[in-house]
Amino acid sequence: MTLEQHEGGGELARFLRARRTQVTPEEAGIIAGPGWRRTPGLRREELASLAGVSVDYYTRLERGKESRPSPAVIDALAQALRLHDEEREHLRTLAGRAARRAPDPSTAPSRSVRPATRQLLEHLRPYPVWVVSRTMDVLAANPGGLRLYAGIEDWPAKQRNIARYAFLHPAAREVLDDWHNQVRACVARLRALAGAEPDAPDLTQLVGELLVKSPDFARFWERYDVRANAYGKKTFHHPDVGDLTLGYQSMQLDGTPGQRLVTYYATQGTPDYDAMVLLDMTAHENLAPPAADSSIDRPS
Repeated sequence: MTLEQHEGGGELARFLRARRTQVTPEEAGIIAGPGWRRTPGLRREELASLAGVSVDYYTRLERGKESRPSPAVIDALAQALRLHDEEREHLRTLAGRAARRAPDPSTAPSRSVRPATRQLLEHLRPYPVWVVSRTMDVLAANPGGLRLYAGIEDWPAKQRNIARYAFLHPAAREVLDDWHNQVRACVARLRALAGAEPDAPDLTQLVGELLVKSPDFARFWERYDVRANAYGKKTFHHPDVGDLTLGYQSMQLDGTPGQRLVTYYATQGTPDYDAMVLLDMTAHENLAPPAADSSIDRPS
């Protein structure tokens, strides 16, 4: 069963329904009348009016019976739904995919990490660094990187995934200071991928597992957030080195589609930097994914 089948309708229709419920009349500049509103957020007729389309046309969009909205309609809907840039682009992607009807064939992403990238991870110590797949599998990490999410190193290499850790590892809620926002960003990244490749095996396997095992994941999944932060700060309550707040930066790796380099950092001379150095010093080299795992280490 694909994600689209699981969710009972096209991704475009599901996205519109979910986002409409998250915009209040006040945010849209609508004066709500007296009395209780049965529908959370905007009503269909309110959103249709804001976007300048007929209620019947918009209803067909939400029910998946209309799959070829024009670019002008998409832009009008994005404005009415108060979407940010990433969300607008996601809506355009969904509309383009709905118009094609037949899904594009998914290409299996490479899990091989280039030797030069592994050298870079080592040279960046004591900064914790990972290489992650598009679904947040940890493909490679230096010692501090693997130890930063305390307890993930106890899992087999192929099970190490940031979203799986955040929702299913018993230590995650204690280690991650701002658990709510961190897991929301994880789900948003997966949601964005689902809009482009809902049938991708790596995605459907992970999302299917989390939907079954984590009610929290299912709740966040239904929100249809697609904004994932590529940089910022995170605070960790680490059982070995104490509290540390680190900046982070995520960037795509050229030549290996779907892989990202994620690095954490702190200013020298600060307690956070000292804790980061201690984390690297106390980490053991054998915590990194084993070189014998051909699915991860051997170049394709």
